Amino acid sequence: MKLATLNNGSRDGQLVVVNRDLTRMRAVPHIAATLQQALDDWARCAPLLQAECDDLRASDGQPFDPARCAAPLPRAYQWLDASAYLNHVDLTRRARGGEMPPSFLTDPVMYQGASDDFMGARDPITATSEDLGVDLEAEIVVITDDVPQGVDPATALEHVVLLGLVNDVTLRNVVLPELAKGFGFLQGKPASALSPVFVTPDELAPYWRDGKLHRAMQVWLNDRLIGQPQAGEEMQFHFGELIAHAARTRRLGAGTILGSGTISNASDAVGVCCLVEARVREQLRDGQMRTPFLKHGDRVRIAMRDEAGNSLFG
Repeated sequence: MKLATLNNGSRDGQLVVVNRDLTRMRAVPHIAATLQQALDDWARCAPLLQAECDDLRASDGQPFDPARCAAPLPRAYQWLDASAYLNHVDLTRRARGGEMPPSFLTDPVMYQGASDDFMGARDPITATSEDLGVDLEAEIVVITDDVPQGVDPATALEHVVLLGLVNDVTLRNVVLPELAKGFGFLQGKPASALSPVFVTPDELAPYWRDGKLHRAMQVWLNDRLIGQPQAGEEMQFHFGELIAHAARTRRLGAGTILGSGTISNASDAVGVCCLVEARVREQLRDGQMRTPFLKHGDRVRIAMRDEAGNSLFG
């Protein structure tokens, strides 16, 4: 099934079910008013929501308009972001004259980001200045139910209840000075934008397997396709391993959002999912960065499609 949140003026919006082709929707306040309420009681709510979704396919419902959507979770209890595509890590470090530590091959890199303000897919990215180095990052996210401490990777996959996409906005000229302090991100990671809909794993068969989503991530900048790398390839750690890493010493609450990190393939031919990767590829190849970061008025589109060309997440 596919779920979305309408912007109704409240902090958490109104939960709706959406049909498979993303054309019709239905509010379900008799089941749960918000997506977080549904996640808090997922065992009870999921089959009821699925029944509404099944019924919606055969009835009218209301037109689904992504422009009316807030983020599926406008605010979440937890947002964790990994860096599971090590090609991206290797490129950015080599461009700075460094090397990727061997431990990155066995121990996932992950940080905890701000989760109190997720943007809807059509919301504007705001920045006080272009000099901040505003970048996009196209990633996959999974949303969990309650995850116990010490869960193993195989069992962790059973706790994935929804998947979606995120544009993890990054201020590149703020991040590096922050990291140099040795205490992590804060100002360099403003609000991120989530896809219009979140989707249950069964709806994504056969693409969702072995803890990875085996489709191309498509990224356009001002209607120019800049990347379509395969998300299921070159992912060093699958989502079960990432969840287990996050839950090593603590429980994860229902509604935890966990990101894959920027999707990246070694081949130049498939393009990029963030602008800094285009820049470091240019530097490593030509000795000079040419690709600019985002400018006011730029338009970013991120999507993942099935084999028939239909959008999976809006």
